[in-house]
Amino acid sequence: MKHGLISPEAVRPMDAEASAAWGLSSSVLIEAAGRNCAAVLAEKLSGLFSKAEDPKQVPKILVMAGSGNNGADALVMLRALILSGLCTASSSMVIVSCRRDDSLTLEKMGVPVEEWQGFFPEDFSPDIVIDGIAGTGITGALKGKAHAMVLALGKYAEAGKKYLTVSVDIPSGLFTGWQPGMPVVDADFTLGIVPLKTCIYAPAARIHAGRILVVAGIFPQALINAYAEAELLDWPSASAAIPPVRADSYKYSRGLAEIHAGSEGSAGAARIAAAGARSAGAGLVRLLVDKDIYPLLASSAGGTMVAPAKDPSSDTNERFRADALLLGPGWGTGPGRRKTFAWALEKEAAGTPLILDADAIRLAAGTVFHGNAILTPHPGELSVLRNIAREDVLGNPRPILAEAAKELNAVILFKSSVMIIASPDGRLGVVDGMVPALGAGGSGDLLAGFCTALAARTKPFDPYACACAAATLLIECVCRKGLDRKFIDPLELAESAAEIAGEAWLENLHG
Repeated sequence: MKHGLISPEAVRPMDAEASAAWGLSSSVLIEAAGRNCAAVLAEKLSGLFSKAEDPKQVPKILVMAGSGNNGADALVMLRALILSGLCTASSSMVIVSCRRDDSLTLEKMGVPVEEWQGFFPEDFSPDIVIDGIAGTGITGALKGKAHAMVLALGKYAEAGKKYLTVSVDIPSGLFTGWQPGMPVVDADFTLGIVPLKTCIYAPAARIHAGRILVVAGIFPQALINAYAEAELLDWPSASAAIPPVRADSYKYSRGLAEIHAGSEGSAGAARIAAAGARSAGAGLVRLLVDKDIYPLLASSAGGTMVAPAKDPSSDTNERFRADALLLGPGWGTGPGRRKTFAWALEKEAAGTPLILDADAIRLAAGTVFHGNAILTPHPGELSVLRNIAREDVLGNPRPILAEAAKELNAVILFKSSVMIIASPDGRLGVVDGMVPALGAGGSGDLLAGFCTALAARTKPFDPYACACAAATLLIECVCRKGLDRKFIDPLELAESAAEIAGEAWLENLHG
C-alpha cells in the first residue's frame, strides 16, 4: 500500500494537531510508537534470537537515548521487548544523554541506566543497539552530546564490535538539509514511523537508513493525509492506476510507441529501449535509428519495426502515426537532432505523449511543455537541466524536482538509487530503489521504454501515473524475480518485466 511522506519540519505541527484536535497527547503517541516499533522489530528478529528462556540466545540490547521524543520511543520500545520476552532486564542497558524521568520504569525493572560519560562501558557488548539519540527536531548538524554519542557509536563499530544498529524513525543526524560528511548513524534497520519522513529518502542519505521497516498504526490516516507532502509508491498501487488491456485488443489499440534512439557506439541503448516498450505492453514499437547502425539493429529486430531515421516532418504515412514518442536513449548529438526535437515538441503540443531521456533531456533546457511530457534525468542530467550542483541534487532533490516540474509543465522521473516522480500539479511520488543490480548501463533505457509503452496505450494520458507505474515495474521485476542478487543484462530484465506487466494488465476470459 502507499504510505504518506512528510518532511521533518511538519512533524511538530502534526503532533500539535494530534493533541489539540484528536486528543492524542504526546505520551499516548510515544507509548503507541514504542510498542509498535517493538512489535515490528521482534517479528523481524524472531528468526535470529530465541525467547528469553534460552539464556544463550537472549540478545543483549543497548539503548542510546537522547533528550527528545525519539529517545522516549526507544525507552518504551525496550520495555515492550522485555515484557514480550525477547530480552531480559539483565541483558539490557540504557545510556541517556541526560537524566530522564521516563527511564524510571526501566530502572525499577532492573535495567542499568547510565548517563553518557563520553565512552561505552567495556563490560557490555551488545547484539543490538537501538538508536534514539536524535529525531526530527534537529535543523542542523549534530552538536554536543548527541554528536559525541553518534561518533562513539561509529568508532565502536570500527573497533570490530558486531551488532545490529536499529534507528527509531530516522537515523540520528538526518534532517532535511543533511549533506554527506555530516555526522549520522549508519543503521542496519530503520523503524520508519508512518507517516515516513522524506529525509530518509534523499538519495545521498538513503544508504544510512539500511532496511526500512514500516511501523504503522500510530496516527489516524486522515491526519496523515492532511500533512503528507509525497507518497511512497509500490507496484500494486501504481500498476492499479493503469487500465488493463482489453481481451479484444489488437496492435493499434494497444498503441504505437515510436523511439528515436541510438547512434554509432550506442546501438544497445536503442535495442534496450525498444525491448522495454514491448515488455510493458505497446502494440507496436517503431525504432528510428541512424543509417550507420540500421543494418545491425534491423537484422535482429524481432517484433520491433526498425527504420533509418529521416526528417520526421516529411513522414506522411498515417499507418505509423505514433501514439507516444521517445527521444534520447543513446541518441548522441548527431545531425538533425534539434530538428527532430522541434518536431516532437509540436507533436507534444498537439497532445502526443513525449518521453525525453538521456541526450534529448539536454535539449529541453528552457522549454515549456504542454503537460504531455515525461523527462527521465539522472543526477548529472538534472544538474545540467537546472544548472545546479550535483551534490545539491542528491542531497535534497524534492524541492528542485517540484520546481522543475512546475516550470517545465512536465512530469520529471528522477533516476537514482531512490527514484522521485514530480508532477506539475504538485503530486510527488517516491520509489525506494536501493537495488545495486540496476547500477549499470541500460536500466534507464529500459525504464524510458516502459514509460513510452504506458503512455501510448493509456487513455486519457496521465504522465504522472505512467511514470509511477514504469518506475515501480522496474524495481518489482528485479526484486520479485530474485534478480537483485545477480549482475544482469537489461534485456534479461525485460523478460521479467513482460511477465509481471502481463499479470497486472492482461485480461484472461478463460481462466
